[in-house]
Amino acid sequence: MVKKILLPILDFLLFSNLFIAICAVAQGMVTYHLLNVKPDKYILAILFFGTLSVYNFSMLLSKPKKPENSPFVRVRWIFSHHRLIISITLISVLCLIPLGLLYLSIEAKLLMIFTSILALGYNIPFLTLNHQKIGLRNIPGIKLFLIALVWSVSCVLLPIVELEHNLEINISTAETLLLVSKRFLFVAAITIPFDIRDLFQDKLYELKTIPVMLGEKKAYIFCQFLLGGYLVLLLLFDKNINANNIALTLTLLLTGWLILKSSIKKNEYYYFFYLDGTMLLQYLILILVSLRF
Repeated sequence: MVKKILLPILDFLLFSNLFIAICAVAQGMVTYHLLNVKPDKYILAILFFGTLSVYNFSMLLSKPKKPENSPFVRVRWIFSHHRLIISITLISVLCLIPLGLLYLSIEAKLLMIFTSILALGYNIPFLTLNHQKIGLRNIPGIKLFLIALVWSVSCVLLPIVELEHNLEINISTAETLLLVSKRFLFVAAITIPFDIRDLFQDKLYELKTIPVMLGEKKAYIFCQFLLGGYLVLLLLFDKNINANNIALTLTLLLTGWLILKSSIKKNEYYYFFYLDGTMLLQYLILILVSLRF
């Protein structure tokens, strides 16, 4: 009985991309927390509606010929609620436009345009390769790094640019690069299991993802390598034991464990709730640990 009530709610949150939009807000909050500054509500709103718009647009654009026969629960749910997804996407875009026009500095607007172009170019086939139209995701090996770049620029660089403009806070280039690099490694690590899950499908569609090129086992090792790189940056440039470092290390260990537990046989809820949820969990652990110290 409880499952019948909760499952439709979970489906709506995950497959309408509301949950991943909340995770984007959480990642923005992580940046503000680590910089020890007050969050900018307009930037957080832009992260929410921007993520919701891009992810839904991406799904609508990649509609298969017969979505009702798709092996993926997410695809079947989205296209059985086609009008709802279109409505959510349109509302998100309508909210995003005035936020971007009225509340962002010129520098932030340019950064937002840049990330939007990358995000849209991910799926829109605007390039020609071997007489075929392809999007950025079809370029061998670039899919993973493109996703990580968009997330790290949006959730780290965008808040920093706006902070420096509005509050005249001077955040050094070194600190900015460190924050962007760590976020890039974290997002890249949790993205690879999604590609491992889609390994056979990506081979069919000739998508040269990291798992396709390296193989499943090496791809899992690469995930841990990326998280290890994050830990090295964390320990190398901030040797003091403080609440933030403890929280981030705990998040890395838990994320590494969740990645090891993931496999092609795991259902979609594991990926979209647990693995994507590590972005939300990172912020929650930061807050909980900071309350104890």
